[in-house]
Amino acid sequence: MVGMMSRNRTAIIAVAVILMFATLVGPGLVLGPQIDVETVVQQDFVQSVVATGRVETPHRASIGVRLTGVVQHVLINEGEFVAAGDTLIEVESAELRAALDQAQRAERAAVARVREMREVQSPSAAAALQQAQVTYNGARDALRRSQSLFAAGAISASALEDAQRTEQIAEARLRSAEQQAASAQPSGSAAAEMLATLEQAQAGVRAARARLAYATVVAPITGTVITRDVEPGDVVQPGRTVMELSPKGETQLVVVIDEKQLRLLKPGLTALASADAYPDDRFTAHVVSISPSVDAQRGTVTVKLDVASPPAYLKQDMTVSVDIEIARKTDAVLVPTSAVHDLDTASPWVLKVVGRRAQRQSVTLGLRSDGLCEVLSGLNAGDQVVPVAASSVANQSRLRPVQAP
Repeated sequence: MVGMMSRNRTAIIAVAVILMFATLVGPGLVLGPQIDVETVVQQDFVQSVVATGRVETPHRASIGVRLTGVVQHVLINEGEFVAAGDTLIEVESAELRAALDQAQRAERAAVARVREMREVQSPSAAAALQQAQVTYNGARDALRRSQSLFAAGAISASALEDAQRTEQIAEARLRSAEQQAASAQPSGSAAAEMLATLEQAQAGVRAARARLAYATVVAPITGTVITRDVEPGDVVQPGRTVMELSPKGETQLVVVIDEKQLRLLKPGLTALASADAYPDDRFTAHVVSISPSVDAQRGTVTVKLDVASPPAYLKQDMTVSVDIEIARKTDAVLVPTSAVHDLDTASPWVLKVVGRRAQRQSVTLGLRSDGLCEVLSGLNAGDQVVPVAASSVANQSRLRPVQAP
């Protein structure tokens, strides 16, 4: 009797243990493990390419000096807006001013010589020519009379020779006076030489004035100073950039995109961008150019976007994030990318929940962006799929689906 009771107690305990084990483990063995699943949805969908880059203007103006000298004043700081023609830098110019003064004095002297030629030398030469002509006429008449007297035997041969020499000297002086008068005319050689001297002096003034102008560096365009690398007292020389200007006008975003996305891009695409400093403020940009070459080291391509109405806070070299819209679909069937196996192959597939089992299902995909894929065939809205991360679940595995939070 005692033995029978002992056996019954053992049996009861064994049954209790079995029941407890079945309660704890049974659902997992019979119904399968609990698995977080994703639900296929249907909604409007935009495919975009996401990239980061910086704000740039289409070009920058590098500012330098055109002479060697000591900087006297720097009138502009980084970040300041300047108009074309505003003074930026002044270089010590005392020596250049002295050179300009000397050139101007030389010009005034040349002007005075030209005036003297016109007002004094030319009239004097004309008067001398007139006098030489009168003297020659008198000597010529005297020679003719002497020739007549000599023929009549009234004078000696020596007297005739004296008359001939006087006539020759008068003629020579007349020819010299004619040359001097012609030279003193506006078209003459002396006048031309004076004018050449004047023009040379005027050129010297222009050169000296230009060199003096080099001592003042002005803004070539309207824009904002983005770098300043010069201080008063610095010695500057040609070829060194001392400032950079960001021109006023078009603003561009320059971003770098993986070359795998290159086939999706084309000029004219619209994008939404935001500066990292103002992430909640988004503005519109448009793709204007795509680099014809690919960076072989990084496998990337450079894309430029125009910003027609840039926000006031947008500054040169700011970091920006850009979503370039590639395509848009209405009421697209969407599955999470995290649930698609062999995503980048020609035969993607998912584990679809059918009843209490995971069933392999081939899918045809369309647009892809922001962690979602458009499903062209193979799934419907409301279907549940198993994430790829649930590696313990295979085709035809039992499971208990739990909607992922």
